[in-house]
Amino acid sequence: MNAIDVAARLGVDPKTVDRWLAGRQPYPRHRNALVELTGWPQRSLWPELPRAVEPITRADEVRIVYPHRSAVPADTWPRFFARAEREIDVLAHSALFLAEDIVSTTVMCDKARAGVRVRIVLGDPDGAHIVSRGAEERIGDAHSARIRAALIQFSPVAEAGAELRLHDTALYNSIYRADDELLVNAHVYGHPASHAPVIHLRRRGSEGIARTYLQSFENIWARSSGYVA
Repeated sequence: MNAIDVAARLGVDPKTVDRWLAGRQPYPRHRNALVELTGWPQRSLWPELPRAVEPITRADEVRIVYPHRSAVPADTWPRFFARAEREIDVLAHSALFLAEDIVSTTVMCDKARAGVRVRIVLGDPDGAHIVSRGAEERIGDAHSARIRAALIQFSPVAEAGAELRLHDTALYNSIYRADDELLVNAHVYGHPASHAPVIHLRRRGSEGIARTYLQSFENIWARSSGYVA
C-alpha cells in the first residue's frame, strides 16, 4: 500500500501522508485510523509518543476521606506514626493539635531515637504568609502565637533527634507522613485547618496522588530554614 492508497483510505492529501512518512506525527484521529489500517500498535508506529500514565483509582491510593480534621479519631494520629519504620514528616502552619497530643509526640520521640528520620517543618511565626493566613482566618497574631506554642511543645521531639525547620510559603495543604502513608489536610480559604477535609493516602508505586504531595513536602523542606530554640 503506497502513500496514495493510504491517503485515499483516510481521506487526506497524499502530501500529508508523505509528511507522516518523513517524521511528522499525525493528529490523534489519524493515528487511530492508521492503527486500524495497518494493524500495528501506536507505539510501534510512533515510539516517541509519551507513555500514558495509568489512572489511579480510589482503591489504589485513597483509603479514607474525612469531612474535616476534627472527624479524624484521636487515636488515629499516634497509631499512624507508630507504623513508620523509615520516615515521619510533618508539614503545617502550627500543627498545634498534634504538638499538644502527648501520645503522638511520645511516639515520635521513640521513633526518632530508634533511627527513624523525623522532619517537622512549621510556619515561620514572623513570616509574611503566616501574617496573611492569620488575617484570612480573622485571628490576627493568634496564628503566630499558635506556632510559637507548637515549637515549644515539639522541642522534646527535636531533642530526641527530629529535624525542626520553619517555612514561609503559601501552604495549600498540611501533610503528615509515615513511610508510604499520608494524611493530607486541605486548606480552605477563610476556614481553620481543623474544619477542612483530610485524605488518608497510601502510596502505590512511583506515580500517583501521594507522590505529588511528597514532592510538595520536599520542595518546601528544601526552602525552609533551621530552627534553634
